[in-house]
Amino acid sequence: MAATHLERLGDYQRRFADSLGEIDPDLPIPTCGDWTARDLALHLADIYTWAARRAGGPKVRLEPGDDLVAHYRTAASVLFTTLSELDPDEPCWTLLDDDRPAEEPRVGTRAFWHRRQALETMVHLWDLRTPAGLVTEFSPDEWWDCADEVVTVMQPRQVRLGRTAPPEVRVVLTSGEAEELVVDAAEASAPTVRVSGTAEQLALLLWGRRSAADLDVDGDRDALAAALKGIVP
Repeated sequence: MAATHLERLGDYQRRFADSLGEIDPDLPIPTCGDWTARDLALHLADIYTWAARRAGGPKVRLEPGDDLVAHYRTAASVLFTTLSELDPDEPCWTLLDDDRPAEEPRVGTRAFWHRRQALETMVHLWDLRTPAGLVTEFSPDEWWDCADEVVTVMQPRQVRLGRTAPPEVRVVLTSGEAEELVVDAAEASAPTVRVSGTAEQLALLLWGRRSAADLDVDGDRDALAAALKGIVP
């Protein structure tokens, strides 16, 4: 049986905490700008308490102490416990609702946060371990889920909020391990750029963790790069 997003979240959190205990907190994390491992852990801890509150949990403010791993574990517990105890089908504010008037019904449910926080942790687990030379193994299904969230949630939201423009090309991403994903263009008549790779390669491409230089691209590579710019926060 496939793991639920909540189960994956718990697994990723444990792996992140264990990895954090093995890695120098001052290790640079190139995929996160000028952040160090410490910065990344503090970011995730803040995101966890914020997401727990958005899902309907308590408002918790944690002050970082000298023990970075303990701080991270505490924040992880706040989120995991909150999501475990609340009805996943109950409507709540999500990233699908951030431009909707407060008086209108919510589009998302608490289950949204199960997936969003699992994938947030998954990507940052990769960010943490990769520069330390540590292998990070995820299944093709996990990577494809990660890619799908960008295409179906993150990119449309960035366009909706005016943070990036609709692409001038239609981007079709295909993997031998899964079906295709499509980032629609601003115009229906726009040319198509097709990108093929493994689920991992495509997910990392969408999340800005790698380039398409060594991927199979059928179409304008410059237009592809423009279409993918700014599609995640």
